[in-house]
Amino acid sequence: MARRKYPREFKISAVQLVNEQGYTIPAAAKSLGVDPNCVRGWVEKFSSEPGLAPTGDGAVAAELKRLRKENARLLMERDILKKAAAFFAREQL
Repeated sequence: MARRKYPREFKISAVQLVNEQGYTIPAAAKSLGVDPNCVRGWVEKFSSEPGLAPTGDGAVAAELKRLRKENARLLMERDILKKAAAFFAREQL
């Protein structure tokens, strides 16, 4: 199988997805249709260039989004367990 060559601009856009928009490497690779190892290598190679270094804002925003999503899921699970406990408590009486 022939090795694919990607233009520099494509690689930089992949690095920006990871560093600035908070994508994980596998998520960025999947959205671009490339192997995650390629994206990982590009991040290591291009992150040292000015303007492409990871910004704290994107990482913080991505972490906040992830935590909010997890919090919503945990609240839903808690509510389901409360309802189940109430149902089984009534049933046993």
